[in-house]
Amino acid sequence: MKGNKWKVLFLGLLGIIILFALILFIMVSIPAKDDPYESVQLNEADYAPFHISTNKNDLNLLINHYLEEEILDGGLDYEVRLDDEVNLYGTLPVFSQQLRLRMSFEPSVLPNGDVVLEQKDLSIGQMDLPISFLLKLINNHYKTPDWVVIQPNEEKIYVALTEMDLKSDIKVKVNEFNLEEDDIDFTLLVPVK
Repeated sequence: MKGNKWKVLFLGLLGIIILFALILFIMVSIPAKDDPYESVQLNEADYAPFHISTNKNDLNLLINHYLEEEILDGGLDYEVRLDDEVNLYGTLPVFSQQLRLRMSFEPSVLPNGDVVLEQKDLSIGQMDLPISFLLKLINNHYKTPDWVVIQPNEEKIYVALTEMDLKSDIKVKVNEFNLEEDDIDFTLLVPVK
């Protein structure tokens, strides 16, 4: 009788583990819902343009200061570093562990001055997870500004800089974003009407 009790408990535990693995597999397999994003064209006649050129080091300082002051609220702990590509480093809470995360993106500038970051590389601890799964996880569980649209199925992040909330209704439009040549040029559009 004692042997049967342990066998039943073992099979029950095995069933729970299999059920948990099945639920996890189903959640990973379900395609993520991409938010469509329509870019907005600014009427530049309503703004006075100020052209600014900068480098990766100065832009790194600005981006991370903005993240620290404006966006982070205890959710996902991360920082952005620009070298020859856009890199996101941080930690991702999974169960009771903090897993180290690194994502690399290839930036491209759209005609309206917004930026699309296309996923190139991903590492999370020692695990190899599908990129779309991680982007879906971030999109569903962490706060990002309204002007950052994560598209897990396309493995892209749309950064609508022209819709970023800045003081005095100033808008930002990227003209050039060539990280390999350290050529970063954008325009601040200050409202005049």
